Amino acid sequence: MFRYLRLKAVILSGGFGKRLRPFTDDIPKPMIPIKNVPILEWQINWLKLYGFNEFVLCTGYKSESIVEYFGNGDKHNVTIHYSHESEPLGTAGALKNAEHFLLDEEQFLMMNGDILTNLDPTQLISVIDESNLISIALVPLISQFGIVVFDNRNKLLSFKEKPAIKDNWINAGVYCFSNQIFQHLPNKGSLEREIFPTLAIENKIIVQRYDAAKWRSIDSHKDIEEATKEI
Repeated sequence: MFRYLRLKAVILSGGFGKRLRPFTDDIPKPMIPIKNVPILEWQINWLKLYGFNEFVLCTGYKSESIVEYFGNGDKHNVTIHYSHESEPLGTAGALKNAEHFLLDEEQFLMMNGDILTNLDPTQLISVIDESNLISIALVPLISQFGIVVFDNRNKLLSFKEKPAIKDNWINAGVYCFSNQIFQHLPNKGSLEREIFPTLAIENKIIVQRYDAAKWRSIDSHKDIEEATKEI
């Protein structure tokens, strides 16, 4: 069958979500409900559609709320492991801390615990090979503002509300890693600021563009409102 059906998915689930208070006073950011369903549950249900049934949740802040809700994963028909950090380790450190759950995996998926998307993660797996340690999902930059379209005579033609700017791409926070990544990870540090720039120089990263996927990062109260409408 397909190789990806045997892969594990790691979800970074320890975010404080300071900008999302008071929602995050008692729960971590990935447990914020969207239509009464935690972000983390939306993510697990999405990945289940692509055959993922084993998850490693990297927890930190208010981790007990995640463990209490998901347990071992039985009620969601998946297997869930927990990699807990007693102090913030950064995205690279959190992944390094979960290494013992992934030793037998040639490749594995990882994602941030604050995004909602319908992109196909199996495409990330299909593009990675022995010359690349990482494949990164990219989505078009969405303008925060509506834009005005006009012609060469300065005649206004139309308004476009928060369009995708497809000449510019952003990191979607969904990755496929080769198991060799652990040789490059510190016990504490950032994937985005420390590891990715170094491996990019070494030509060890490949990207996969998703120009038609739905994607939203939950970073503000407005994001919660808009995600609720979209879902």
